[in-house]
Amino acid sequence: MIRPCFLVIDREFPGSISTRKLVLETAKFNVLTAYSSREALETFRRFPAIDGVVMDGEMDDLSAEDVAKALKMLVPQIPIIVICTADGPACPSADFRVESFQPAKLLETLRGLKPRESEEIEKRDEDLSREKLS
Repeated sequence: MIRPCFLVIDREFPGSISTRKLVLETAKFNVLTAYSSREALETFRRFPAIDGVVMDGEMDDLSAEDVAKALKMLVPQIPIIVICTADGPACPSADFRVESFQPAKLLETLRGLKPRESEEIEKRDEDLSREKLS
């Protein structure tokens, strides 16, 4: 099984890693992380075979719309999920918008992008749980 891999673009905070990265990895997705929009564009150029992008809609260095447009110019079909507050800036180039602090909605959206792989991950988890109980 090849697990889906997502690029997470998130703000950097001293002494911590991205909470979104943790949420995705807990769901057993592979994650590349960029802590600025410019770093994300460079990472995407180096690793274009990812399955989607999860982006903080309010990064400091470039607007979400500018980043989404740049990513779509490189790989037009790449799914982009922008995460922002209800009154956050618009990002028409993104394919999905998820409000901040809704990790379940984010995971639901990502699983919808890769349903077969997501089912395989869940089945594998169930199998591992049964083995542990035996």
